[in-house]
This record gives sequence, C-alpha cells and structure tokens, in this order.
Amino acid sequence: MDALAGLLEGPRARGAFMIRACFDPPWAVRVEDRAPLTVMLMVRGDAWITPEEGDPVRLRAGDLAIARGPDPYTCGDDPATEPQALILPGAECFYPDGRPLNGSMDLGVRTWGDRPDGSAVMLIGTYLMRGEISGRLLAALPPLLSLTADVWECPLTPLLMQEVVRDEPGQEVVLDRLLDLLVIAALRAWFSRPDAQAPAWYRALADPVVGRVLRLVQDDPAHPWTVASLAAKAGVSRAWLARRFSELVGEPVMAYLTGWRLALAADALRDGDGTLEAIARRVGYGSAFALSSAFKRVYGVSPAEFRQRVSP
Repeated sequence: MDALAGLLEGPRARGAFMIRACFDPPWAVRVEDRAPLTVMLMVRGDAWITPEEGDPVRLRAGDLAIARGPDPYTCGDDPATEPQALILPGAECFYPDGRPLNGSMDLGVRTWGDRPDGSAVMLIGTYLMRGEISGRLLAALPPLLSLTADVWECPLTPLLMQEVVRDEPGQEVVLDRLLDLLVIAALRAWFSRPDAQAPAWYRALADPVVGRVLRLVQDDPAHPWTVASLAAKAGVSRAWLARRFSELVGEPVMAYLTGWRLALAADALRDGDGTLEAIARRVGYGSAFALSSAFKRVYGVSPAEFRQRVSP
C-alpha cells in the first residue's frame, strides 16, 4: 500500500464527499464544518480563501488549496465580501443570520451555488472524520496550503468534472477514489517543493532499505515483526537497520511499529469495529490484555474508555 494512500484510507472509509460549487460575484461562504481535510480545485474563474489566521490565498483556474481542519475559513470572490452562507458540521447550511438554507442553493446532482454555469466554478472534496492514522498526515500540513497551476498540473480535472455530476450506481465509490488520487497528487507535489518540510516518515520512504521496512510494517502490522526479521527482509544487518531507521524516521523501528499498531487499534475502536480481542489480533497483539496494557501506556486511558469518548 502506498504510504499516502494508506494514511488517507481511514478518513475516506469514514466518509468523504465531493461537490461542484458555482458562483457569480459577489459571493462568499463561511466554512465552519470542522472537517479534517478539504481540497478545493479551481476550475473556472478565481476565488480567495481567507483562513482564520494568516493571509488570504488567491486561487486561479487550475490552482488548488487544501485546508486542514478544524480551523474555519471563508471562500469568496474577494476577501472583503461578506459571507452569504454558513456551512457547519454535518454539511448543514445556513444564512449568516442563522436561518436554514433549506436547499435554496442546490443546483442538481452534487452541484451547489448560484447557477450551474456561474463565472466561478470550484470542485470541493471533503474528508469528514478524523482518525489516528490520518492524523500522522494532517500533522505534517499547514492549516492552509496552495499549489498554483504553474508548479503542478492536474490531469484529473476533466474526469472529475464529468463524474461529479453523474448519478449512477457506484458513483460515490468512483468519486472517493478520484478524490484520493487528487489529494495524493497534490501532496506529492507539495512535499517535493525545494522548501518543503516533509515529515521524516515521508522522506524515509525514498530510502531503499528504510522505505521497504516502512511498507512492510504498514502493509502487515499483525505479523510478529522483530528488528532481525525486518532486517532480513531488507537484506541488511540488524544493527545497520536499527541505526539507519532511527536516523531517518527519528525513532527506533519497534517504537514506530508500536505506534502504528496502536493508531490502527484506536481507529478501529473509534469505528466500533469489532471486539477488543479481534482488534488485538488484527493489529499484532496476542490478546486483548496485551493490547490494553500497551494502549493505556501510550494513550493514557483504556481502550474501553477511549471508545466511549470518541464513538459517534
């Protein structure tokens, strides 16, 4: 499994959606949905994204922005335009005075705004729920990032524009996969910039030895891995792997494995996905007791307490 795809798998499985937004100036929408990750691809015209803190970012046709929640932001034709709509958690939409929009801006299948052929058209994809695994990716991102069309090119735009307005069996699955591809392409472009501050685990994936070990751990966390068995798979000595992994990733290989397993367990608990015994086996612990001990040591609460706190 590709590292970025794996990190997106959790939030996508918990719900994601894509819409086409179409507006004529003046327009502005205040977004307070607390979504962990939202991607905005400008297809026609331009827009300004104004974060709660920091400078506004202008998007022209072909540009893309990614907002990392839960901080709110405003999207509009000009930073000075007053919002005409407010989006809250659960995709609930209101006028600024609190009255519900009641579908008054619905324009058809996954289309929202003033009119379908508005002068500004934007594709918006939103991941709805946060997870422990995806948190490793989100922690590496600024609250708002942007890529201009002169530094990256998105070949998916025509396909996305066709698919987002279709209403056919399996369409949500198609859009989920396309949204993942869009975000992965954008993040790769973002992390490949000369001044990018990519996380250590991402940079380490380029190493022929440590990158292979990271993929082994992520693809099969339930395997009874040891430093020796991972070193054998990578074709190096145990001592060399231990030293190289710590240098590149910033923590010992077994500490990384433990963190990955417990993050997977936490996401399974969040989803109510099986008994503690089943989750323990799935993530590489021999018993529910062993998982509980490790989980409480890292998260400060028992798995049962964690599940009670985070379950919808």
